[in-house]
Amino acid sequence: MRYFKLFIIVTFLLIPLTANTFPIPDDSEVSFDVIRKNKVIGNLTSKFINEGENIILHSVLKINVKILFIPAYKFFQETKETWHDGNFISIDGFTDFEDDREYKIEGKDEDGVFKATGMDGLLELDENILPLNYWNKDILEEEELFDTQKGIVRKVSVKKLKDEEIKIKDSNLLAEKYIFNATKNPKDKGPFPQYTLWYYNKELIKMEFKNPNDKKNIITIIRKDWE
Repeated sequence: MRYFKLFIIVTFLLIPLTANTFPIPDDSEVSFDVIRKNKVIGNLTSKFINEGENIILHSVLKINVKILFIPAYKFFQETKETWHDGNFISIDGFTDFEDDREYKIEGKDEDGVFKATGMDGLLELDENILPLNYWNKDILEEEELFDTQKGIVRKVSVKKLKDEEIKIKDSNLLAEKYIFNATKNPKDKGPFPQYTLWYYNKELIKMEFKNPNDKKNIITIIRKDWE
């Protein structure tokens, strides 16, 4: 009986590790500031919503750059990823770029494949493909990812750098540091930006990239709700 009780305890301890491929904050929400030239120009929020046996990862990214009070650059992206037992099963998203480009992104596991629509029309992809969401550190182990901004597939490459200390509020965190690159699609208007990513205990705490149209300035996205 004692061993049976021990088995039950161990099983319950393992469930959160196997059911979720990414960490979920205690308050089920995480937020970041988007910073350019030491000014906050936007925000990224992700909410983790329990819906029956599924988890909905609802993310919204808004960027608004003004020069002399005149709008110079805008970007908006909203995605709802559905996960079941640690598996990515569907997505519903929308992206509005700074110009006239808008993309409605949809995808769902169906008949053993992941059927998706976006910039390249209907795609039938590997059922186990992961979405390109930097919050999920597991993407660093993949060779291909589903780009949720445009609804396309990109080949990716990752390089691990030396761990680095990152300061957030009053905390100094020794974080894992990575360089992340992805291939360019023929319909892209520019190259895919190179990202630098920092993770602490599997949680994304900071990332940086250069907008191809604004090569002089680095965009920093950093946790604002870290306690």
